Amino acid sequence: MDEPVKYRIKELPEETRPRERLLKLGVDALHERELIAVLLRTGSGKDNALELADRLLQYAEGTQGLRDISLQELTSLHGIGPGKAASLLAGMELGRRVHEVVGKEAISVADPQTVADHFSGGLRNLKKEEFWILLVDVKCKMIHKQQISVGTINQTIIHPREVFEPAVRRFARGIILVHNHPSGDPYPSKEDRQVTRRLMEAGNIMGIDVLDHIIIGRHDFYSLRQNGDM
Repeated sequence: MDEPVKYRIKELPEETRPRERLLKLGVDALHERELIAVLLRTGSGKDNALELADRLLQYAEGTQGLRDISLQELTSLHGIGPGKAASLLAGMELGRRVHEVVGKEAISVADPQTVADHFSGGLRNLKKEEFWILLVDVKCKMIHKQQISVGTINQTIIHPREVFEPAVRRFARGIILVHNHPSGDPYPSKEDRQVTRRLMEAGNIMGIDVLDHIIIGRHDFYSLRQNGDM
């Protein structure tokens, strides 16, 4: 059976080329595969940029899988060398940073649901636990967020110095603790409660309140403050 004919991007009709569609219709009109193709700029000897984008999305199991993809994983795919991988990583990181700046300007985190909504997209499907702090001002608006550790949450990994140093440096009024449960069940463990108590004690000494500890599950979240555990 004959192989299907392969076309380079410049051989496609102009109205189907990703870059031309972006210029004519705007970036919002493009599918994820087209956005990736624009970042790739060119394909490989085997695939054009759109086909290469399709293979990348298939490898990552969709756009969400691109969040944590590494340089090594990208360059392991045929047709993606260091240059293309660098362009992809830079584009994704810039998007994350822009989103973070916009979020910090607007978000008020007095309500646990708001905090959960802000973090759940990035944390709920992770295979490892990540522990984050969210720093707030006197109006309970987010001024900074920072990852503290990756791995099982316990008193050895989560040291008060690492938690409160960013808060002191940024003159934060309070801290909200956030981490995920890869199991999908957000109910706090014994270790979660012990870490919370230890950090609350440290906060009392330093004059910086630990306002809540929110645990992100697969479909729900648990606020220790809201449930009377703090």
